Amino acid sequence: MDTLIAFPVILVAIILQTTIVSRLTLINGTADVVLLVVVAWSLQDRARHAWVWAVFAGALISFISSLPFLAPLISYLIIFGIARTFHNRVWQSPILGMFVVTFVATLIQNLISFLALILSGVSLSFNEAAGIVTMPSLILNLLLALPVYLIINDLAHWVYPEENEL
Repeated sequence: MDTLIAFPVILVAIILQTTIVSRLTLINGTADVVLLVVVAWSLQDRARHAWVWAVFAGALISFISSLPFLAPLISYLIIFGIARTFHNRVWQSPILGMFVVTFVATLIQNLISFLALILSGVSLSFNEAAGIVTMPSLILNLLLALPVYLIINDLAHWVYPEENEL
């Protein structure tokens, strides 16, 4: 069931990101709702197939972005790995995990995007990219991390209902 629910959830997140959230910029940074959805789902206790969410999100973002094809896919898979590792180590505080993984994930995603653009021949300054894109994106992602986590947490409770003990 969780694999099937990934498709509409990721598609809705992509639609929200491309239509509404991409218009809400801070300097040149934007929030990444798809990244937040993948992180939030990966931090869920019973999410057995969270890697499918990362692959599907990375593949769709690869198709709609102007980045080299593998850059989003690789970044989402790395972010999934970090989220699952963090979840296995610090499982008592999932909201803290959401903030920490969102922080690290934003930095990793922007670094991979920066490296992919440099390798494809785009002339970029690391200081400008960090100050104009990465830091504002980090702030916006951290602002949206809690609402996205709460929505995905409710979705996870709907997909994986807890068994009542008698």
